Amino acid sequence: MLSRSCFNLLNFDQYPYSVDRARIPRVMTFPGIISEFDEEDLEGNNSNVEVENEYERRIIVANQLPVKAYRDSETKKWCFEWDRYALDTLILQLKDGFSPNVEIIYVGCLKAEVDPSEQDEVAQFLLDKFRCVPTFLPLDLINKFYHGFCKHYLWPLFHYMLPVTPSHGVRFDKSMWQAYVSANKIFADKVYEVINPDEDYVWIQDYHLMVLPTFLRRRYNRVKVGFFLHSPFPSSEIYRTLPVREEILRALLNCDLVGFQTFDYARHFLSCCSRMLGLDYQSKRGYIGLDYYGRTVTIKILPVGIHMGQLQNVMSLPDTGKKAKELKEKYEGKIVMLGIDDMDMFKGIGLKFLAMGRLLDENPVLRGKVVLVQITNPPRSKGSDVQEVQKEVNRIASEINKKYGKPGYKPIVCINGPVSTQDKIAHYAVSECVVVNAVRDGMNLVPYEYTVSRQGSDNLDKALQLDGPTASRKSVIIVSEFVGCSPSLSGAIRVNPWNIDSVSEAMGLAVTMPDPEKELRHEKHYKYVSSHDVAYWARSFDQDLQRACAEHYHKRCWGIGFGLGFRVVALGPNFRKLSVEHIVSAYNRTNSRLILLDYDGTMMPEDKVNKAPGEEVISVLNSLCSDPKNVVFIVSGRGKDSLSQWLSPCPRLGLSAEHGYFTRWSKNSEWESRPIAADMDWKRVALPVMEHYTEATDGSSIEQKESALVWHHQEADPDFGAWQAKELLDHLESVLANEPVVVKRGQHIVEVKPQNISKGIVVESLMASMKSRGMSPDFVLCIGDDRSDEDMFESIASHVSNHFLLDKAEVFACTVGQKPSMAKFYLDDTVEVIKMLQGLSAASGQLPKLPNRETSVEVVTA
Repeated sequence: MLSRSCFNLLNFDQYPYSVDRARIPRVMTFPGIISEFDEEDLEGNNSNVEVENEYERRIIVANQLPVKAYRDSETKKWCFEWDRYALDTLILQLKDGFSPNVEIIYVGCLKAEVDPSEQDEVAQFLLDKFRCVPTFLPLDLINKFYHGFCKHYLWPLFHYMLPVTPSHGVRFDKSMWQAYVSANKIFADKVYEVINPDEDYVWIQDYHLMVLPTFLRRRYNRVKVGFFLHSPFPSSEIYRTLPVREEILRALLNCDLVGFQTFDYARHFLSCCSRMLGLDYQSKRGYIGLDYYGRTVTIKILPVGIHMGQLQNVMSLPDTGKKAKELKEKYEGKIVMLGIDDMDMFKGIGLKFLAMGRLLDENPVLRGKVVLVQITNPPRSKGSDVQEVQKEVNRIASEINKKYGKPGYKPIVCINGPVSTQDKIAHYAVSECVVVNAVRDGMNLVPYEYTVSRQGSDNLDKALQLDGPTASRKSVIIVSEFVGCSPSLSGAIRVNPWNIDSVSEAMGLAVTMPDPEKELRHEKHYKYVSSHDVAYWARSFDQDLQRACAEHYHKRCWGIGFGLGFRVVALGPNFRKLSVEHIVSAYNRTNSRLILLDYDGTMMPEDKVNKAPGEEVISVLNSLCSDPKNVVFIVSGRGKDSLSQWLSPCPRLGLSAEHGYFTRWSKNSEWESRPIAADMDWKRVALPVMEHYTEATDGSSIEQKESALVWHHQEADPDFGAWQAKELLDHLESVLANEPVVVKRGQHIVEVKPQNISKGIVVESLMASMKSRGMSPDFVLCIGDDRSDEDMFESIASHVSNHFLLDKAEVFACTVGQKPSMAKFYLDDTVEVIKMLQGLSAASGQLPKLPNRETSVEVVTA
């Protein structure tokens, strides 16, 4: 449970803000009922809505600003410049994906400690000159937030390393988590200073700021927020070990769009949402969406690209050509393989060196000819784990160089960074192969940079004495299958970095590969890299973010929940919560009422093991049935024997079992079955198929009804159960293709039943029966919670649109839970359903007692 101190972090005041956009009407027409949109608002005729600003704005929030800060050596004043070649310069490059009329504002930390007395002046200067808003975090907070929770806890966990022992990683620390939340709150405060919540879009970058969306969504319910995770997202087995797993998941779900580098990372996130929050996703027209309290959270899979223009500019610099020429002379006659990695435990540098040693051991002819140049960037955080990796890498390199080296030749050349971009491109240009051997990495752009560098330029071609545009372009990439860029590089040699022999064989293949093969692979990679650059990535994400936010002002929104459990409920203009006061008012004005109630999930909670109704349910049903103006029915998919037993204390209650196959009007009347055209021989075909899937799916079961067969998988593993349900649906549809039955998938079930049996048919039959007795209903209440109940809602809507009901009839189709539905009303759960029925019951009790009316009515087949 989240600590009280964490809750307090979200208890900030919600200051009003001025807006020009037309607001959704909140006019009360009945007690507790919000009026619908005016027609002009829905059609977009309101002039305020149509006004477009000349300039759009995007607020990019990242842990660090793309700005270098330093003091002038003479004046001692602060100086600033764009940090165009930093490791995290991606957030600066992405602005190329936006049109010139889009203003970009950056929010993040400065890479320098600024005295509190200077912070206001620095902040104003950065905003005016760089459109940057710095978040000045105290040093102790940075240590706990960044170096503590982010780098030493979240980063290893998201890279599949669990702190099983104290010496094997850092375990969860509550104070570090609170520092993480506090830092995110400070970032939120800075966003508040510059945001126009009705117009601006906020794009949050990476795992440092995963709870920031909750702060923004709480302050502005309709804020437009996107989030992109640059690191891996672990499988549910790893992620579920995180003590604050639900808080982070719910924070990400407060975004409108969540982006991942690969499908695997997105799949892991969706699996976590399913297993821990019970949320299922849907794919529609190529988009993946999660319904979260009426809001659709879109999931996007989009690998990051590189900045082509920046690389090409550096390639054209004289210093780059000069360095490339020096390297070519230095390694003349040798085949160069290159690795460029950060110094951390997940980059697999030691495994790469071991593979190099194995290559030379098994191929003596390559000794003295092949060189592995390894450039290591400085670690982004300090710790004993980094020191251990550094020692291991140095030891392995030293052993291999000692064993296979000779005067003038070292098999492994280690270059400790940082090195300039010119130096990196020069090394790319002279290398026949690049090796990316990480054991886990979000998105490594080294292969992309290598590919562009090997494409060459006039400057590099001249330095390397190539034939200019006519020169053949060739490159080979060895990439770990655990790196985010691997799926995009279809021409790369993919390896398992843990398999030393496999990596060694890949190295041997790379250095002996024929030139035509290298050219084909290079051409394929360059075509992809050049067309999927950072501008494409930014533009595509922004377009999908706009699409995901398009419905914001077509829905009513309000916030619920406390602390990091806060979320926004969003409902369509014609979908509203059913007000007890409103329905009681209509109830009292009418004289012939039809009340249709689903059982599981409506009258009884889905998660309750004992489905027999309690005294409260029996009491309210009996009270409603005692009013002679009411016809009350339970319409359920359950068998008639179960319903008869559970609801036997309600003698006047009508029952419709097995989706309307059996119907009786009271306890004393006989069950009547709906006539069907076929026998039940299809069961002999369907039952063995279901038994096979039941045996193969732990936690599943079969329910045999007189008219139907139902396969339940509620108790099975969520992912496996859903997978098996889809397979079973396809299997049954195939074997029963020529039978007069319908195969349907519902909430944790797959059901086979005869055609023309549905809850919608029940509605038609009951209304026709009442009409034939001169009792046409002027009040209809229908409540249900799953897909089968949508048939009832659809049937009622059809009766209304075709004027089969009285013009003055009061109609209330109500679903349980906030979700897409044919119903126009909703109630949150079974508790609210019972309270609403008790309100109707109380209204019935206030009416004068009238002579009992015969409740047995002849059923007319619709």
